[in-house]
Amino acid sequence: MQILPLKRYGTTLWGIALAFFAVSAATAQSRVVLPAGSVIVVRTTAPLQSASAKVGQTFETNVEGSVGVDEFTVIPAGSKIRGVISLATPATRQQSGVIEVVFDRLMLPNGSTFPIAGKLTSTDSAERRQIQSDPNARVVLVGERGGIGATIAGAGSGKSANNILTALGSMLSEGRDVSIPAGTALAVELDNAVTLRGGGRLRGVEGSTIYTAAERVRASQQALAQLNYYRGPLTGNLDDATRTALFQFQVDRGLSATGNLDGRTAQALGLNLGIGGSVSGSALTPSAASAVRRDAQNLVSRFRSELTASGVGRLDPARTYVQGDLDLWLALSAFADNASIYEQIVTNGGNRDAAVLAGRALAGAARRVDAAMQNARTSAQVQNAWAAVRRQITTIDTAPQTM
Repeated sequence: MQILPLKRYGTTLWGIALAFFAVSAATAQSRVVLPAGSVIVVRTTAPLQSASAKVGQTFETNVEGSVGVDEFTVIPAGSKIRGVISLATPATRQQSGVIEVVFDRLMLPNGSTFPIAGKLTSTDSAERRQIQSDPNARVVLVGERGGIGATIAGAGSGKSANNILTALGSMLSEGRDVSIPAGTALAVELDNAVTLRGGGRLRGVEGSTIYTAAERVRASQQALAQLNYYRGPLTGNLDDATRTALFQFQVDRGLSATGNLDGRTAQALGLNLGIGGSVSGSALTPSAASAVRRDAQNLVSRFRSELTASGVGRLDPARTYVQGDLDLWLALSAFADNASIYEQIVTNGGNRDAAVLAGRALAGAARRVDAAMQNARTSAQVQNAWAAVRRQITTIDTAPQTM
């Protein structure tokens, strides 16, 4: 048996360890999670008809276009999703036919397959509201004069066919079969997250790319809140409230209403996606940057008035000032000046990385205001106004706040 010298042996182990960690990092980096709740639009490859459908029958659908997650393609064009018929009742003279389908497998063009748990949903606002009225509803296709040969509806949470038919009630009155032709667009909602291997890195904004990074979701929540679609906290989580707000915004803007934060929606919201930049982080939209600058300047004027100071810095000779008051005045003034510069950088564009870095600098100026606020004698109006400014820059300041 060959024995390596100690020095060489240690170097060899270190090289192996480095190689192992490099491979592990590359592997982890290439794994991308498509979160639960994501909606994928597919098209049927064959007709679906309640008159002939059988429970257990499978069918294939083609994924419409390619799907990316953040900067990576995860479902390339040409992918398929398999559906399974879990309930089928033909129409009679008294009631319409019904089909329930679930989706259980994603198949990529290279032959890779992934088990999924997906259910039918709708991109129609009326159907979506009816489905969401019962979060446990089984979503089915009901034969009637729907635009796709059926209506999509939530049918309660009962397990038996009779319970589902009873829940549908008057919706079955048409007495028509489900008759969906090949090539019909359906929407598949993932019940569980799916971990996929990231493909090529995207070089620009793709309309179908789903953005899941916390900083982008938080920016969308802020933009939706400013437009009165979202009223929750800026968490950065793609929760049900955020998806509902996105869906309604998409409906109103004539976008594909999936509830995904996709490329088209992000651009309509004015988000700076920053594709291709080397610096991680986000920037405010030009309108949001303008609002921060304006509110900061108004706040400086308000606090200067409380200090009974003139616009040229003349202070009341009869008043006693403390260090904390002047520290806050200078910190607020500096923040307002920085906000003005930041607005120019974001509005004029041209360098996404510079906008991110400028946002970090502005956040640093905000933290200096936080510190000065602790030792100043301020009114509730000033404190509330600063808290409002603080909320406006949440997406560019991820450090803990001291307020």
